[in-house]
Amino acid sequence: MLQTGTTLLLFLAAAALSAQSPFTSLTNGRDLSNWESYGGQAPYSLSGDTITGTAVVNTPNTFLCTERPYSNFILTLEFNDDAPLNSGVMARGQWRQDGDIRRIYGYQVEIDPSARGYTGGIYDEARRGWIYPLHYNDEARQLYRQGEWNELRVEAIGDNLRTYINGKAAANLVDSVDASGLICLQVHAIKEDLAGKQVRWRNIQVLDNATEADRMPAVQAPVENMMVNTLTEAEQRQGWRLLFDGSSTEGWRGAKLDEFPASGWEVADGQLRVLPGNGGESANGGDIVTKDNFSNFELVFEFKPAEGANSGVKYFVDPDLNKGQGSAIGLEYQILDDERHPDAKLGVMGNRTMASLYDLIPAAVLDVPGRGKEYKIGQWNRGRIVSKDGHVEHWLNGYKVVEYDRFSPMFQALVNYSKYRDWENFGRFPQGPILLQDHGDAVAFRTIKIREL
Repeated sequence: MLQTGTTLLLFLAAAALSAQSPFTSLTNGRDLSNWESYGGQAPYSLSGDTITGTAVVNTPNTFLCTERPYSNFILTLEFNDDAPLNSGVMARGQWRQDGDIRRIYGYQVEIDPSARGYTGGIYDEARRGWIYPLHYNDEARQLYRQGEWNELRVEAIGDNLRTYINGKAAANLVDSVDASGLICLQVHAIKEDLAGKQVRWRNIQVLDNATEADRMPAVQAPVENMMVNTLTEAEQRQGWRLLFDGSSTEGWRGAKLDEFPASGWEVADGQLRVLPGNGGESANGGDIVTKDNFSNFELVFEFKPAEGANSGVKYFVDPDLNKGQGSAIGLEYQILDDERHPDAKLGVMGNRTMASLYDLIPAAVLDVPGRGKEYKIGQWNRGRIVSKDGHVEHWLNGYKVVEYDRFSPMFQALVNYSKYRDWENFGRFPQGPILLQDHGDAVAFRTIKIREL
């Protein structure tokens, strides 16, 4: 009798706790009438509180979305997918009519069973691509459990989108593009070998009108701030500072001048722009450099190249080396329209293409079949350069595309067979300014920020 009474009390306590929960279920237990399908024709079904999506061939990405948008919310669910099927969950998803298809785009929390391990990262579906790949939080790439049910928590509050996989922080994005949108479940477009693979979601719960007080008290992932020309408080604590304030040329000068160039550059609309000239190297306004020097650093910058443009971001520059015609001497993160500019065909094995270490190391292409480099001409791209004790990395729109040691014998061998072979100690200077190159083509820069490591 005591055991029965205890069981009853536990049941009543659990029921009372459930009744007090501020979260509500997004499944009604009967059908999918409170959801709507967008995109392709992959089927979804409901059994209990589990939604199952099945991959089919010859149809684009298919999304099952809530019937209304959500603004500030916390979403919790469990998911289990059949590897290697890729999937995701849209947070504040948007839609547009694209021919006969209502195409979903926007923030997607990745479900990635591949060796890349990006589950919990944030991909800007059908828009900007990766905006928080888990290389920004490398430990999180091990959180996903293959072939098991995994827990996902998404906190979308204000301009901050945070994700957690199995209770641990994965992504921490600051971005203001979408303030509200649909919650959607994705079945990815596939090739024939993945036909019939399934992804399942269960216990899908949402807390609407969530506030900062509702956040999980846990160690946060590193912040990735997509806001233009601004720093978050967390970034400031981590030592980040803006090299361009969005309204002036303070902190910059001409590479071969004591002041900022009188022509060839402009500041407008929150952008630092090199104006089009005759296509010559440093022949219009000339290169510009920071007044400060840097050694161990992480640099982030956004750039928008015009069609056919050539430019670059240089580091470990010695402005005194080349006082004649042409650009100042330093290591260069190449900015180039690979399809239209002839420089892409020069050099060796593509080492003058977009995001390459110019004339030395070609940028890697993506490990995604059928896709090359993820960049867009005439739109904003995100570059990143990391330098620490000789180890250097180039990143392009969330992908690491170059990695090398500037003090290694291999690096010196590359220099010896490059256009830089006659410059003593090239690439091995202990420090130097950051340079934005004038190559006679229109390129805009913004959100240029750096922290010393």
